[in-house]
Amino acid sequence: MANDRSHKSSSKGDGRDSGGFIALPWQVMDCPAFHSLSHPAKALLLEFARQHHFHKGEKMHTNGRLLANSKTLSKRGWRSNGTIFRAKNELVSAGFIHETVRGHRPNKASWYALTWYALPMRPSYDAGALAGFIKSAYLKIDALKPSQGVERSLIAPSQSVERSSTTPSKGAVMPTFTHSPTPSKSDHIRALPSTYETSKQVTQLNKLHQGLTS
Repeated sequence: MANDRSHKSSSKGDGRDSGGFIALPWQVMDCPAFHSLSHPAKALLLEFARQHHFHKGEKMHTNGRLLANSKTLSKRGWRSNGTIFRAKNELVSAGFIHETVRGHRPNKASWYALTWYALPMRPSYDAGALAGFIKSAYLKIDALKPSQGVERSLIAPSQSVERSSTTPSKGAVMPTFTHSPTPSKSDHIRALPSTYETSKQVTQLNKLHQGLTS
């Protein structure tokens, strides 16, 4: 009989292993916000989804009181508190989880809710937790970073740093004078007599003087 029941169960589905499972909607994994998450954040999201189940004592689902403290996660292989803290903040910023109770030292842990589920009403939530909850917030919040990663803005030109030329592109240029260094035809000075002409004039004057005095 057991084998028959097992056969009937397998024939209706895809023959998966028995036991509980995570209900993770495709739209969660296909949205841009999920693609932008780091690997630790994606792994932590699965840890939150694993904690979600129907609580018989409360007669409601555990969404709204999911945990991400080191005591809970260390049992599942998480070793770094810093990694948990950064991944948790990333999931809150991307809209996949919502904080319903803020924890404090020494032993009060924060509570969280997955936003693809409805949020059950509990009197133990912090004030404003219900009002601040947004269903499917991950579809309404922009991705944290571009899909190709964060790109640094260029400081230098795309063709590398270029030194400005100290000379004109066509070579050195001779200075242009406003006035010509030599006199024009309309404005010139008389040239001084040469040494030969000066001696000749002196000789003629001496002869003229001797003739007058003789």
